[in-house]
Amino acid sequence: MKPIATALLALTALLALGVAARAHGVDTSDAGYIAEISGINLLPYVYLGAKHMITGYDHILFLLGVIFFLYKMEHIGIYVSLFAIGHSTTMLLGVYFNWAISSYFIDAIIGLSVAYKALDNFGALQRLLGFQPNTKAATLIFGLFHGLGLATKVLEYEMSEDGLLPNLIAMSGSKSGSCWRSAPFSSSWVSGAARAHSGSSPILPTWP
Repeated sequence: MKPIATALLALTALLALGVAARAHGVDTSDAGYIAEISGINLLPYVYLGAKHMITGYDHILFLLGVIFFLYKMEHIGIYVSLFAIGHSTTMLLGVYFNWAISSYFIDAIIGLSVAYKALDNFGALQRLLGFQPNTKAATLIFGLFHGLGLATKVLEYEMSEDGLLPNLIAMSGSKSGSCWRSAPFSSSWVSGAARAHSGSSPILPTWP
């Protein structure tokens, strides 16, 4: 592997491990609002879900890595849907069933997901393992961990059980929608960079 590629991989891994520590924190004002309201409040939770997905740079970094070499919208749709399904599932179930898991452990997995995707995009995993890992399965599995990361943060604040399930469904639904809305914008410039890079690099993996 070229020295520049090696340096980029090392830098990406270091940044990824540090990114998760702050990425899933709930804004102080939002946390206070969550603790104060009760009953069914669909629109506020739709807003909170969309805000977290758009401002959650761990999600953004991972999704950019996922769609970096995808040129067709149907392929982008598959991967974004897999991530959104995983994220929404564990976010909803984790809060509703009060899955108390160490936030430090989850944050480490989330940081690992970003580093994993960077290594995968450079073909490092394929050369190291001798085969190409299933990218769809990895996207779904890491989506589950990303959702669980948000659930652990939300559980740190007292949410009213009155209207909890509808509010969580509204929040998870808006997060999935935000994934879809941001994907075309991201892919418009990411795929251009990938095309420019792929012409000069023999190490890029091929999928889906």
